Amino acid sequence: MIVDEIRRKALKIIDEDFEVLDFSLALPYTYVLIKGEKGKSLGVAMTLREEIKDYRSEFDDISVESFIKGVNSLNVVERTIGLATVNAISQYYLNPNKITESDVVEILSEDLKRVAVVGNMIPIVKALKNRGYEVYVFERNPSLHDENTLSDSFEYRLLPEMDAVLISGTALINDTIDLILERSKKARLKVLVGATAQVLPEFFKNVLTHIASIRILDVEKVLLSLKLGSAAKLFDSRFSRKYVVRV
Repeated sequence: MIVDEIRRKALKIIDEDFEVLDFSLALPYTYVLIKGEKGKSLGVAMTLREEIKDYRSEFDDISVESFIKGVNSLNVVERTIGLATVNAISQYYLNPNKITESDVVEILSEDLKRVAVVGNMIPIVKALKNRGYEVYVFERNPSLHDENTLSDSFEYRLLPEMDAVLISGTALINDTIDLILERSKKARLKVLVGATAQVLPEFFKNVLTHIASIRILDVEKVLLSLKLGSAAKLFDSRFSRKYVVRV
């Protein structure tokens, strides 16, 4: 499965001793701050409160390797901390020369008609509709449903009909990514989207077409914002930058 491959590749890419400076299962984003020879790196992953049934979690020790090993755990707390750590490592190794500062909607061509958004990412949905695309929004969490959303149970029926599929990075946490991509084989554009999608693009070779995420520039200010329960600075262009990279 894809998350198992991410775990394997993330452990394999580590070529120095990293220190875990800070971490927390927080709202709205879990975060892990690491330090290596080149400096600090902050990785985040959305905390899916509705998916967490048991807050008991175990790691062999407080280390990058131990946290990453939890990314494919059946315990959602361990998965979330694990993915945030994978993202911290990914951002540390991400080559800034290979990314383009852009919003995900900018990479969709006019000849694409039907666009699926897996995860009710409201700003993206609004932008796509304003551009005239036929948009289908799937959402698992009932509290995020509105008049524009469909239950994720309809993905099985509708995803094979889509020209493009934009997938929230949270699909890595709830382990639905494999099922979504299996049903999206005909889509010409398959993009992992959002702050939770900070994973290195090379981890998705032959699986996705693009990654669209956020590169944190001011680690300290974004970290303070997250500690206070806010994602405002995470999406503020003064402290972070949206980027798109081809896989």
